[in-house]
Amino acid sequence: MNIVAIGILRQFWGVHPQAEKPLRLLYGQLTSRAWRGPQELKGVFGHRVDFVRGDGDDIRAIFNVSGNKFRVVISFSFERNRGYVKFVGTHAEYDRIDAATVKRWTSDRSEQKRITGGPSRK
Repeated sequence: MNIVAIGILRQFWGVHPQAEKPLRLLYGQLTSRAWRGPQELKGVFGHRVDFVRGDGDDIRAIFNVSGNKFRVVISFSFERNRGYVKFVGTHAEYDRIDAATVKRWTSDRSEQKRITGGPSRK
């Protein structure tokens, strides 16, 4: 599977170096094969993944990474064999977003930046 927006993961682990190894592992697992659907992901990742329906027809997987210290939300298009990283952050950052509608979230050394396509939630 092609996972789009690896740069978001790199940017995140640049700010949180302890996340690099587990995020690289997740990325490697996801890109190692063509996933046919959420059931396959659940079969491999078990309790480390949950799902929500996105704001369109997409299925979003929420991955618990590194003992639930970090979360990654990926919107999957199984027919196109693609996944789009929509969010990567700490558990606390994840608690402030809506996984079904988040468009992109990146960490920055000076501030958090969020693009959601909707009103800001604080």
